[in-house]
Amino acid sequence: MLDLELLRTLVCVVDEGSFTRAASRVHRTQSTVSQQVRKLEQTVGKTLLLRDRTGSNVSPTEDGNLMLVYARRLLAIADEAEHVLSAPRATRVLRLGIPEDFDVSRLTVLLAGFAAGHAEVRLETASGMSSDLRAKLASGDLDLALIKREPGDGPSLAAWPERLVWVGGRQRLAQGGSVPLVLFPQGCIYRKRMIYALESAGRAWHVAYHSQSLAGVQAAVAAGLGVSLLPVFARLDTHALLAADEGFAAVPPTELAIVGNPRGVSDVEQHLVSALRQAIESDVQSLTS
Repeated sequence: MLDLELLRTLVCVVDEGSFTRAASRVHRTQSTVSQQVRKLEQTVGKTLLLRDRTGSNVSPTEDGNLMLVYARRLLAIADEAEHVLSAPRATRVLRLGIPEDFDVSRLTVLLAGFAAGHAEVRLETASGMSSDLRAKLASGDLDLALIKREPGDGPSLAAWPERLVWVGGRQRLAQGGSVPLVLFPQGCIYRKRMIYALESAGRAWHVAYHSQSLAGVQAAVAAGLGVSLLPVFARLDTHALLAADEGFAAVPPTELAIVGNPRGVSDVEQHLVSALRQAIESDVQSLTS
């Protein structure tokens, strides 16, 4: 390991052309400066400086000139690192909430691109039930949240209707009897819509499978464990659409909304909102075209 302090002394001696003048510049004794140069020479196993006949002036050897090139570069990098690390930096933490039952993979590239374009921002993304995200937003634990809700349920920065469809496995359910449901946890708007629709139609139902994740619900439906109510984008090729003539009447759309902290939205938060709007609107158009 090369000692930066020894390299700095070497550069100083060469620049001053004298051990005496270098010692005065670095506020050390001449003997201390000479010892540091000898220690560096012992470290690299080369003679780096030569004295003239009078002993008062020094000049670098060929190896010394080579060492000087690297010494100046290493010292410049060290000074730069010290300057950067000591300079005050204003890192803004931006906290975004995403619904537990949302296809987060659709936003992965977008969020990575936003983070790369905003080096001054540390983006923290958390998932959860929409009801929990709204509570965290109100308490100040989140800055923005993408939530599922009833249409028009409060102010928003952007909102889109979310069409829902009944889905089941490819194997058809037996007519009549209790309907097996694949459900998200309590508080999920899809769960409420399912239960309300079936009970309004006078149909019996029972819980066949519970999952907190969209992937878990999708897999359970595809395996034939039961039926569920999902947004159009979440229907898989392995899911069969269930129609009104099978006892599954269409339900009104829910709403996907971006909501912000009541204190207001900053410029950087508005940039993230714009990016989210662009991605979601692109998905909405592809599903309706």
